[in-house]
Amino acid sequence: MGSFQSNIQTLNEKDTEKGIALAFQMWSEVSPFNFTQVPANVSADIKIGFYSINHTDCLEVPSHPCFDGITGELAHAFFPTIGEIHFDDFEHWQLGKTRFSWKKIVWLTDLVHVAAHEIGHSLGLMHSQNANALMHKNATLTGKDKISQDDIWGIWRLYGCLDRLDECPSWAQMGFCEKQLSFMKKHCPLSCDFCRDPPIPTNAPTPLPPRTKVRRVSKGRKVTVQCGRKVAHKKGILQWYKDDELLEFSYAGYISMMGNKLIIVANAINQGTYTCLVKKKDKILTKYSWRLIVKE
Repeated sequence: MGSFQSNIQTLNEKDTEKGIALAFQMWSEVSPFNFTQVPANVSADIKIGFYSINHTDCLEVPSHPCFDGITGELAHAFFPTIGEIHFDDFEHWQLGKTRFSWKKIVWLTDLVHVAAHEIGHSLGLMHSQNANALMHKNATLTGKDKISQDDIWGIWRLYGCLDRLDECPSWAQMGFCEKQLSFMKKHCPLSCDFCRDPPIPTNAPTPLPPRTKVRRVSKGRKVTVQCGRKVAHKKGILQWYKDDELLEFSYAGYISMMGNKLIIVANAINQGTYTCLVKKKDKILTKYSWRLIVKE
C-alpha cells in the first residue's frame, strides 16, 4: 500500500496521482506485488511526499544529497522497511518525456520515470551497474525509462518470480533459452526457470512525426536546417517548434531563428525534435521535422 503525504505544485492532484500510479504499475507487472493507494492518515508501506528546497534529509542520511532547486537532485528514497519516497517540489514535473522547454526556460522532468526509479529503491533495489537498467544511477539523464531484464532479475532475486504462463508466450517459444543458456545459468535466480517465464514487457517506440530527418551530431557543433526554398513564394506564416512547443525568439549561443533557417547548437538542452510549419489561414502549406541527437 502507498499514500501521499504532500502534493506537487507543478501538476494538479489528478495528474500527480496518475503519474505515480503508472510508475507503480510498471513494477506490479514484473513483481508479485499489487499496489493500492490509501488515505494519508492510514498506515502505508510506502509513503510519498513532495518537499521544498530546505528539505533536511541530507543532514541525517549521507546518501541523500540535499534538494537543490531545478535539476540536480530530483528525488530520493529509503530502503525497506522505512518505505518513503521524497521528491524535490522545486522541479517542474510533468507527465511526458524529460526535456528542456524554451518557452518556460526550464527542464521539464518526467514524474513517471523518476518515480519508477525511486520505487525500485523503496522495494529494496540498489543502483544497477547495467547502463540500460532503469535502476542505473544515471537512468534519468540517459533516458532509460523502461524496466529492463536486469531490473526484473533484481526484483525476482528479492521476492521470487511470477507465474504467468497462461498470459505470455514463453522464452522457449522465442528461442531465447537456447541462445542465452550459459548467460542465464550464471545470472538468473536458481528459483526461476527462465525457459518458462514471460518475456520482457515492451512498449512500442514513440513514432517520429511524418517527414522527419534524424541528425546525429557531435556536442557543440552548429546545425542548420532550412524550411524549403519555396516558403517565401507561398507567402504563408512560418513558425518553428521544438518538441511541439512554439519557438518565439532566438537564444544567443543556443538557437538562432533566421526566417526559413534555424541554426541550433548541439547540446543536451537543444536535443529533441524541431518542426517548421508554414500555414496560410487554416491551411498547412509545409510541415517538416528534424530530430537532433547529440553525440558525446
